[in-house]
Amino acid sequence: MLKTYLKTAWRNIARTPGYSTLNILGLAIGMGVALLIGLWVYDQYSYDRSLPDYGRLYRVQRNFYSNGDTLTFRSTSLRLGDVLRSQVPEIEYVAEGDYMYPHGLMVGDKKLYIDGGIVGGDFLKMFQYPLVQGNVGSVLKDAYSIVLTQSTAIALFGNEDPINKTVRFDNKNDLKVTGILKDLPANSSFNFNFLIPFSYLDQTDPGTRENRAGSFGNNGYQTFVKLKPGVEYDKVYPKIRNIEHTETNNTNAMLSYVTLQPLVRWHLYSIYKNGQDTAGFLEYVRMFSIIGLLVLLIACINFINLTTARSEKRAREVGVRKAIGSQRKDLIFQFLLESFLLTLISFFFSLVLVQIGLSPFNALTGSKIIIPFSNIGFWVLALTCVVITALIAGSRPAFYLSSFQPVKVLKGNIQIGKTASLPRKILVVLQFTCSVAFIISTIIVYRQIQYAKDRSSGYDLNRLMTTYSNVDLEKNFTALKNELIQKGIASTVTSSSSPATDIFWHTDIGWPGKSAGATIEMGAIRTTEDYFSTLGMTLKEGRNFTGRDDSTSVIFNEAAISRMRLKNPISQVITWGDSKFRIVGVVKDALMLSPFSHPDPTMFVCGRQVQGVVMYRLAPHIKTQEALTQLTAIFNKYSPSFPYKYEFEDRSYANKFFQEALIGKLSGLFAGLAIFISCLGLFGLSAYVAERRTKEIGIRKVLGASGAQIWLMLSKDFLLLVILSCVLASPLAFYFLDGWLAKYDYRISIGAGVFIMAAVMAVALTLVTISFQAIRAAAANPVDKLRSE
Repeated sequence: MLKTYLKTAWRNIARTPGYSTLNILGLAIGMGVALLIGLWVYDQYSYDRSLPDYGRLYRVQRNFYSNGDTLTFRSTSLRLGDVLRSQVPEIEYVAEGDYMYPHGLMVGDKKLYIDGGIVGGDFLKMFQYPLVQGNVGSVLKDAYSIVLTQSTAIALFGNEDPINKTVRFDNKNDLKVTGILKDLPANSSFNFNFLIPFSYLDQTDPGTRENRAGSFGNNGYQTFVKLKPGVEYDKVYPKIRNIEHTETNNTNAMLSYVTLQPLVRWHLYSIYKNGQDTAGFLEYVRMFSIIGLLVLLIACINFINLTTARSEKRAREVGVRKAIGSQRKDLIFQFLLESFLLTLISFFFSLVLVQIGLSPFNALTGSKIIIPFSNIGFWVLALTCVVITALIAGSRPAFYLSSFQPVKVLKGNIQIGKTASLPRKILVVLQFTCSVAFIISTIIVYRQIQYAKDRSSGYDLNRLMTTYSNVDLEKNFTALKNELIQKGIASTVTSSSSPATDIFWHTDIGWPGKSAGATIEMGAIRTTEDYFSTLGMTLKEGRNFTGRDDSTSVIFNEAAISRMRLKNPISQVITWGDSKFRIVGVVKDALMLSPFSHPDPTMFVCGRQVQGVVMYRLAPHIKTQEALTQLTAIFNKYSPSFPYKYEFEDRSYANKFFQEALIGKLSGLFAGLAIFISCLGLFGLSAYVAERRTKEIGIRKVLGASGAQIWLMLSKDFLLLVILSCVLASPLAFYFLDGWLAKYDYRISIGAGVFIMAAVMAVALTLVTISFQAIRAAAANPVDKLRSE
């Protein structure tokens, strides 16, 4: 019996190749979009979950109460790590860490400048990344040891066994290779190429030793903890919340409350509200999950509409089968089997489409997604989704067609009137409501990005380059600077503790008129005297650094002066730690962090030797490629132990728009696919309407109707449905997009023009889609249509 059902289903599919192609194509695209988004969503949710005991791993953070606001910081002190280790028995391991940034590794003539971590000795006992060589209990025990990833080991040693060989680190010390790690998975929150024990800094860096012996206020490190088995966070939190409050004379410590963020929330929860990680990239993951389901629903609506619209063609078949004894449940099973067969064919086509689209999609999103063909769980889930999709797409046609009464059908009395077409019209409106909402969203996202890009950044990033500093560049900075300027390669050169598009360090300061308990997490940047001229920043009042006797001078930006409420700031004295600084200038605000937010309050202090980055602006007359050739030679001259690497700051600034630009591109892509699927359905429906009204069109033409009148008659119903969809989509899109824009300090307002533009686009696409069938029907010879009458 099943074989007979399958044969009948296949014959019905093959009998109408045009409509079957529209159904398969629409479903294949819809299922492909859903599958692609599903793989991406799974990848986002799977971050760090491959690690054993991931549910017991946490990052230590501080909720800092500042002027009525709760600010959350990941930077902690070394003292806090020591206190957690000694005073909280529920914690199994504690590992401090420096922020992971590039360091120089050298073996012979092979030089790398790559990201790596300096971490506590228990780090790999907590984050159990697989070791290919070495023992987890001892690889980070020796202060002068280093653990490499496999790719880093190959880059430095080729096919040789690297264990017990030495690597020159930052051209300061030789470190012995004690372990080799597997390369980290793409969906890992960490991105290091090597690890060095934190005891290295304890032994070689006086500042680290001072900070470990210092106060809770020396926040410049990361701290990670692993709870003991069976210990819940709620049990630990009361013990650690006020653990810094023993320093009663330290305002920073007294206003800080220690909290833990679980490892599984690091990737998706990065936005904090009142000290809680409430949102982040998770919003976009959820949004695209909904988009994937809606695109699939739009494809299912196509199937439902095209199948029920052609019910007249199947009505006699239903009548005959019922007359010879078929029960309604048999017909329902037959139609659902046809739906399943079409869906299954569409699914295999969707796999082909996804496989083709994965490479550009991965390039766009920065992912490394693959279709897990060898995973049985994937096939079980995929087939389950196929069955569910087949039921959604085929249930209405199955129950609708099987409800026909055989006597009426065989007498030719069945009428497909307004009652039967009403559900179809509702589904078309639902389709285009979703599609128009996607169009509106794409336009809004694009405009928000452009609005922020058009905002004045406060500095000139054109031809501005950055190279991360190292021990050689710090020692030879003056000679490097002089040669770059004398040879006409750079017009200005400076060094700074942070690049132009970031602030690495925040601190608290004292200022005149500061009220009790008032605090500001002030961005702090150490610079040389040419900093503002190199970046093209403008002084609002006061003077620039001169380099002479400026060790106790400070310049603030406008945002800082506003937050401190200083009316006449020049020559006033502020305190930073144990030192006093005199305000010599106020610089106009620059967007060093988010281009969508208010400028961060920032202070600049001057020094002769500054660790961090070297920034230089290419001279206007020199070509970029020529400059890079000369820069490579000069940097290798003054920094022979490190490879020359650089960044253009305009590209770094453009990267700040990556997430929003990604959302805009994906929204545009899926909006286009949703519209395309909707138009496929509309094309099929318009063809059906033209076919069903063939004789009516012939009679109207004989009676004198023009081609334009015939076109309008066939088009107006569809146009009215699309216009209604635009009306419904506009308030829905406004509600969700207004909430999305609310998270930006600097944002556009949503005007009526966006909705009008989306409506015009939707109507234009509708006209293009249905006009082919309408014009074809209007141009046909009426004699051919009426010959059989």
